[in-house]
Amino acid sequence: MAKFIQNIIDEIIDQYLFADETKRPWIIGFSGGKDSTVMLQLVWEALKQVKDFHGVVGRDIYVVCNDTMVENPVITEYVHRVLDKIEQAAVEQDIPVRVIKTIPRLEDSFWVNLIGKGYPAPNNAFRWCTERLKIKPTQRFIVEQVDEFGEAVILIGTRSAESASRAKSMKKHAIKGKRLTKHPTQPNTFMYAPIRHLMLEEVWYIINTMPSPWGADNSELFQIYLDASADDYECPTVVTDKEHKSCGQSRFGCWTCTVVKQDKSMSALIENGLTWLKPLLQLRNELAEERNIIENRMPQRRNGTDAVNGMGPYFPQYRASVLQRLLKAQKEVQKDKPHVELITNQELIAIQTIWYRDFVFDQKVSEIYHNAYKTDLDMKNQNEKKEKEMELLKKTCEKTPQDFELIQELLTLQKNKSLLNRKRGLKEDIETRIEEYLKKEK
Repeated sequence: MAKFIQNIIDEIIDQYLFADETKRPWIIGFSGGKDSTVMLQLVWEALKQVKDFHGVVGRDIYVVCNDTMVENPVITEYVHRVLDKIEQAAVEQDIPVRVIKTIPRLEDSFWVNLIGKGYPAPNNAFRWCTERLKIKPTQRFIVEQVDEFGEAVILIGTRSAESASRAKSMKKHAIKGKRLTKHPTQPNTFMYAPIRHLMLEEVWYIINTMPSPWGADNSELFQIYLDASADDYECPTVVTDKEHKSCGQSRFGCWTCTVVKQDKSMSALIENGLTWLKPLLQLRNELAEERNIIENRMPQRRNGTDAVNGMGPYFPQYRASVLQRLLKAQKEVQKDKPHVELITNQELIAIQTIWYRDFVFDQKVSEIYHNAYKTDLDMKNQNEKKEKEMELLKKTCEKTPQDFELIQELLTLQKNKSLLNRKRGLKEDIETRIEEYLKKEK
């Protein structure tokens, strides 16, 4: 084993056993990428050596992986396989590593916000996605651990060599004479960056030479990065093999990301043979191009106030068009990857609920789904009991069919208000709908 690798392992052992004598848990943020993979491998090796020396390992390690639900499917497939191997290997090797998978709450998901509420595609000025999709899900787990143990330590795979801004940020939060740094926002939480001094070449050296302790094939990760490297990325030779290219500049994230101008990694994957990703890239590009078209945007914000430059949330018609294209893309992708799901049924139900709350009754999620798949979407509340209720209501309102429509809409508002666990505003919603109805009658 190379000396610099053992030096890092020795530091981790020292931090684990001696520098911090508390039992506060270690939380490892694991994305499945090169840096978090290397960090977990080194921590795992350190735990094995601690176990060999002392017989027991006394501190719990949590491997927390957050799925934004709009991750690049190539990465999602790979990461899920790796997490399964980690769970299995931890049991077999009696290593105190537990895998925790987090996802955004339903009301925070990307499509519920964009298609349901009409939030415009994210950009640097309105980057509403990061907190909802990435920060809050993991933060909830961290808070639980802090509440239980009083404090927690988060291990991060950041490296000073990544960028000058990253190095400056790491130095800003450093505690003099300590390896731990204070978490910038989370009380009683500290951060530890074991691989902070590693260079890119060294990261790839570890991936290409150090066997995965949980039995994964690191060459698969290497190939993913290689396939995702665009032509303008420099790929210096890695010392382990003259044919290897590090291509460590590749960036993976949400396939829907419109904050960046171009999704170079997705384009490179397609160019390298993963053509089934084309519908995703096309829709992502359309979302970026159509974001600032004023015809797509309502003049008021969701709270009723005037929007800046008349660019509020998307009109219901545009939201529906995005859903149509999303389901079309999903259907196209599923020809090659039947298990890939771009939007869940729960999200579809939540979107319909929000449309009802917004008094959008001329757009139906179930109809859009049927047009795409030629099958009915199970909306859960469309059962026999509801059908009988509707038949009875129709008979009661035979002479005044407009009353039937009003009552049906009010009932829908009430029934769907509970789906997202937010009943506040139900009274106001009903009153507003009745006022609109009375205005029409006049």
